[in-house]
Amino acid sequence: MFTLAGFAQNTAVIQGKVADHSWKPIPSATISLLVAKDSSLSKAAVSDPAGTYQFEKVKPGNYLVKISCINFSTWYSAPFAYEGGSYTVPAASLATADKKLKEVVVTTVKKPMIEVKADRTIFNVENSINATGSNALELLQKSPGVTVDKDDNISMKGKNGVRIYIDGKPSPMAGTDLAAYLKSVQSSDIEAIEMIENPSAKYDASGNAGIINIRFKKNKKFGTNGSFSVGQNQGIYSSYNTSVSLNYRNKKVNLFSNISGNKGRGENWNDLYRVQSDSIYDQKNLNFNNNKGGNVKAGVDYFIDAKNTIGVMYNGNFSKSIWEATGQTIISPLNSKLPAQILTAGNYQPSTRNNSNFNVNYRFADTSGHELNIDADRGFFTGRGESLQPNLYKDAVSGAVLRQRVFANNTPINVDIYTAKADYEQNFKKGKLGVGVKFSSVKTDNTFDFFDVNNNIKQQDWEKSNRFNYTETVSAGYINYNRSFKKFSIQAGVRAEQTKSEGILKAKSKLTMQDTTETVKRSYLDFFPSAAISYTLSPLHQFNLNYSRRIDRPRYQDLNPFEDKLDELTYKKGNAFLRPQYTNSFSLSHTYKSFLTTSISYSHIADYITVVNDTIRTNATYITNKNLASQDVYGLNISAPIKISKRWNVYANVNANHSKYKAKFEDGKTIDLSVTTVNYYNQHTFTLGKGFTAEASGWFNTPSIWGGTFKTNFMWSADAGIQKTLLDKKANLKLSVTDIFRTNRWNAVSNYAGSNLNIKGGYDSRQVRLTFQYRFGSNEVKSARERKTSLDAESKRL
Repeated sequence: MFTLAGFAQNTAVIQGKVADHSWKPIPSATISLLVAKDSSLSKAAVSDPAGTYQFEKVKPGNYLVKISCINFSTWYSAPFAYEGGSYTVPAASLATADKKLKEVVVTTVKKPMIEVKADRTIFNVENSINATGSNALELLQKSPGVTVDKDDNISMKGKNGVRIYIDGKPSPMAGTDLAAYLKSVQSSDIEAIEMIENPSAKYDASGNAGIINIRFKKNKKFGTNGSFSVGQNQGIYSSYNTSVSLNYRNKKVNLFSNISGNKGRGENWNDLYRVQSDSIYDQKNLNFNNNKGGNVKAGVDYFIDAKNTIGVMYNGNFSKSIWEATGQTIISPLNSKLPAQILTAGNYQPSTRNNSNFNVNYRFADTSGHELNIDADRGFFTGRGESLQPNLYKDAVSGAVLRQRVFANNTPINVDIYTAKADYEQNFKKGKLGVGVKFSSVKTDNTFDFFDVNNNIKQQDWEKSNRFNYTETVSAGYINYNRSFKKFSIQAGVRAEQTKSEGILKAKSKLTMQDTTETVKRSYLDFFPSAAISYTLSPLHQFNLNYSRRIDRPRYQDLNPFEDKLDELTYKKGNAFLRPQYTNSFSLSHTYKSFLTTSISYSHIADYITVVNDTIRTNATYITNKNLASQDVYGLNISAPIKISKRWNVYANVNANHSKYKAKFEDGKTIDLSVTTVNYYNQHTFTLGKGFTAEASGWFNTPSIWGGTFKTNFMWSADAGIQKTLLDKKANLKLSVTDIFRTNRWNAVSNYAGSNLNIKGGYDSRQVRLTFQYRFGSNEVKSARERKTSLDAESKRL
């Protein structure tokens, strides 16, 4: 209600136009509305491609307008009296500046918590109180339009093919490895999260739902500076996190480093009620995860001269965890209410995951618009895991042991990634022309040693043990062009990608115990066009039309046919025969008064990859990835930042989508489901005075479909927090509570492949979090160098 009221009151507007000496519109100029009495800042804006600007909800008073832009002299209007309604400032003509802008000393820079731009939505994490003490995966769940399901799979606006980028490069991880990495990254290391729905041809074509780019904090200051933070989270158990950064920069060298660590224990639970064949299985599981890990980032940039820069950078993530599961399944005949057997099962899985990426880069840029960026990357990922999984069957009446089976496995994983790319841009035909090439090579080596354990002695089961090697090379090139006209701008491009892959599965024959080899080879060339048109009808109305075609290649883990058991009757496995999925996306958005953004979208996905619950024996069920025939998604998104009062700001986002899933498999199993889902996100920020600020936020998801066959129930959660600045604004103390009402729980039903499932679960989501952060050193700011390495799409698929 407050959101709508704030929108209804937003009628007071001061507007104007800015141009150069020849009256050519100047876009992206900084417009400041100053109070005439003391020249204090009242509001700020940025001119659009037509050179127009406006200020909304302005109180009556005496003002003047200040306009500044790089390469132009600063312009001031004459003071004027504003009495309400609509007022037009006389057009501004800026003269060309005769000297360069010098460095400035910044004392306070505060971005809005949520920024809505034409091609992306930005969540400025460092300005959020409720983000304190969170890890990266939890931050994604708080991000507008983003959902994270019970298995830590990430989707955006109803589509699950999201590519996770780290500082502009695709992460080499996916699935549980990506989730483990994101859980080890603390909010204190993150500057912002960017959600890009329709990326241009410059980006890798992977990701049908677009890109989520996690930007880590960078050194932008001259001299020596740094920060440290320490925090504790308290739920059922405690967890701890700490981070330290140290940087040095002068006119020739920029040195930057950051190290962070975390340690804690978590808990989650899930219940599975399953009717299959002639039996009922009532299963309850309680799982614990003890983890510790750290992240290291270090690098150096050397500024050869004003045009040339070289640099090296290292990113490392190291984690160690022990996952423990305990479960009990009551097995009853379908025609009887009395239980027949009780299965007590457990799982003990110690594991380590280490990921290291090395980058060497070169950048050339001159004042005439020529820019060349070259990156070469080498990435390593190693995973080491073991599992001990006992199963004990007892008679439900007498308690007598009927049988016992104990399994164990050893699962080492090694992934090597080589990538190189070059991007070039220059002014062309009054616009900007970009071309680029990229090459990537990925090799994965996965071993699955399966053991039967009798009397604590392991005996390898050669029939179930195997080794899966996967190699893939992608050669890509693109061309992209964008240009601005008087009232509209265009962007168009196409990307070509040649993919060659080979999967080799080595095992032993079930009958002869001889070595067998299965090979899956693929080679395909694809073209991925993209286009966008932005039209400014007036200072009040701006329209954007976007189209893109994208691909999602299977994640390395999903191609691996190994079985990962929760117990003897419940497990998951990969699918070596997965095909890529292709997506065509269209979206049309409208922005009103640079305030209210509304968009409609449509996506058609062919060979849609999703998780499917299936059966292979009369009493066992498993989940795996399969290609559905198609998925169609119709979407509507509405977002608005609203200033209720001087001390109260709100951001609201509503995303609705209608999805259709269709598939018909060889064995006669079919899927034909549709659902309409609404996701609502709301965030309130309060300035309380004397260094105190407060924040309240929440999200709500209506029922949806997960994995092609599961119909989920609604979910919601609410957070709140308070912050106090200390020590002359060099430090802050943040206290927050997550999931206040303990409502972040999931519930779903599925009726497919002869298995009728009702599942539910949750985790230790309500926590009290306390974080202290202190910043030290120089505040003299120089614009940061934007770095995007070539190790992009490959890292997300690990």
